[in-house]
Formats: sequence, structure tokens, C-alpha cells
Amino acid sequence: MTKLPAGVVFGAAYRDLVANCKSEKFALPAVNVVGTNSLNAVLEAAGKAQSDVIIQLSNGGARYFAGNGFPNPETAMVLGAVSAAKHTALLAEHYGICVVLHTDHANRKLLGWVDGLIAQSEAHVAACGQPLFSSHMLDLSEEPVGQNLATCRDYLTRMAKSDMSLEIELGVTGGEEDGVGSEHDDPDNPHLYTQPTDVLAAYDMLSGIGHFSVAASFGNVHGVYKPGNVRLRPEILQNSQALVQTTHSTAENPLDLVFHGGSGSDHADIEEAIRYGVFKMNIDTDTQFAFAHGVGAYVEKHPVAFQAQLDPSTGKPTKKLYDPRAWLREGEKGVVDRLQQAFEDLGSAGRSVAA
Repeated sequence: MTKLPAGVVFGAAYRDLVANCKSEKFALPAVNVVGTNSLNAVLEAAGKAQSDVIIQLSNGGARYFAGNGFPNPETAMVLGAVSAAKHTALLAEHYGICVVLHTDHANRKLLGWVDGLIAQSEAHVAACGQPLFSSHMLDLSEEPVGQNLATCRDYLTRMAKSDMSLEIELGVTGGEEDGVGSEHDDPDNPHLYTQPTDVLAAYDMLSGIGHFSVAASFGNVHGVYKPGNVRLRPEILQNSQALVQTTHSTAENPLDLVFHGGSGSDHADIEEAIRYGVFKMNIDTDTQFAFAHGVGAYVEKHPVAFQAQLDPSTGKPTKKLYDPRAWLREGEKGVVDRLQQAFEDLGSAGRSVAA
């Protein structure tokens, strides 16, 4: 495909990026961030791997980005996400890769957050000619399908005017992500498996409005669970693609699909999902652990520095050891290392389309 300018991609460039992932049979990790430490680590990791990447914020991550002490939590969720978007836009091009900016799971009680972000992008389009975000996600999967899709239609109609994409969820992803999700984590629970007819209904309603992607559940669960507690059925994705293709006489894999709950997944399931049109796999639990593990190992190595400003055994200052830049960097390095595995697993390493 034609190379794209390095930096954050929107509109046609985003759609081209997605199409390239599907045609070349690889996917991009979508990594949740909560502050500049995790965001910078993702950019560093993508630059090191020469892979494009998706950076996303949940409502809690966006609020944390603005500061948990911010007096108004609802305002903090909007301002934190805007701050993250501007931070990413400023730095991304210098890493020589393309970045998709996205927000994660927003149920009905969080629609005000999405409304605020869309309004911010509309103002940014008016001032600068492009939105702040590539896409937003609505997770109305616990509602009746008709109600879910009707709301998604209304939001996509508005977002398309600013050349933004919409991610929708059909079926339920087990576990939860910052308060949004479900306790349906029994592998035999039918709620964890999307019906292809529902995916077809989404295509029928949304395809003529603007670009959208589908998080179709095929047994996904947020987090890492013991073997046997998660039973993935990627064939659901295959059947959904086939139904849309047959009904509308489209090319192969007409749907742009998303894999939620990707942390801890078996490599064979990842490969199969990619074959069926998955271009994006969410990863959060594994990168959180990688950050925490790096910091924890540092603290274990230098325990005195976190207990006293002068080492009792030597009398020497411990400032250089407890300096936040020292131990936070170890967390960042943990994320960078873990994401190299993700880029390899998804097949995106060395395949950035950035010019």
C-alpha cells in the first residue's frame, strides 16, 4: 500500500491502515494507557519494533491521566483523554510509526464522556482540519441488540461528519474493564458468543453511514485466567464474515473485527482470529503486570532507598535510587519488552506503513 505520514492517523488514512492489516494478515496491539509513563512506553515499543500501534484510554485511564485529584471526575475523563491525544500527536511522528488513537468501553452511563470527546474533536476539526481521535468505542452489549445498534447508528452519524470511526460491541466480553463489562465468565455461558445474525444486522444498519468496527464476542474474557476458564471459538468470526459476504455479495472478510480480552491468549487462537479479519487485539492486563513487575523488581533490589533518605549502613544519600525517574523507568522498560512479544505474536513487527 501507499506509505502514510508518521504520526496519528484519521479518516481515510486510518481506513487504509486497517485494510492493509487485513490484506497482509496481521493485527495491531491496542494498548490501554493511564499516563505519560505508559503512553511513552507504548510509543517507544512501537518505534523499536517498527510496528504501527493503537493507543487507547478507558474512562478510568482518561480520568487518571488528568489526575485522580481533579475536582470533577466527569470533566477529568474528558480533559485527560484530550491531554493524552495531544501528547501522542506531538510525539508519535518522531518515533517513525503510525498511531491510532482510540477510547475503550463506554456503556450508556458513560455516553456523556464520549459526547464530550466528540465535541472536542468537532472543535479541533473546525480549528485544525482533523479530529483528536481516530475512533471511539460504545459498549452497549448488555442491552437488547436493537437498542444497542440504534444508539450506535446515532453516534456514527455524528462522528462520521468529523471523519471518525466507531467501534461497537456485540455479545459480552467477560470480566470487566474499568467498571464496564460483565461477570459472565463461565465458558459455557451463551452471552459470551455473538450471533452472526446480530453482526449482519449491524452491517445492514451502519455500513452506509460511516466506518465502523465490531468487537464480536467469541468467548473473550478480560484478564488472565487459569487454562480451561476461557474457551475461545474463533469460528464465530468466520461465520459472521461469511454471512455478511453472502448476503451482500462483498469481498472476503468485509467486517473489520476486534479481539477484546487478548491478554494471555493462546497463539493459535490469535492466528485464527487474524485470518478471519481481526485487525486489532486489546492488551491491558499483561502490560499492567509488566510495568508493575519492573517496578517491583527495582524496589526489591533497592529496599533501603524506599525506607530512608540516608542508607543506615553507609550514611550515603539514597536520592538517586528513589528518584521516580529511576523506578518508573523500570516499569516502562517492562512494558517495552512485553510489547515486543505482542508485535511478534500479531505479526506486525517490522511492518509499519509510515513513510
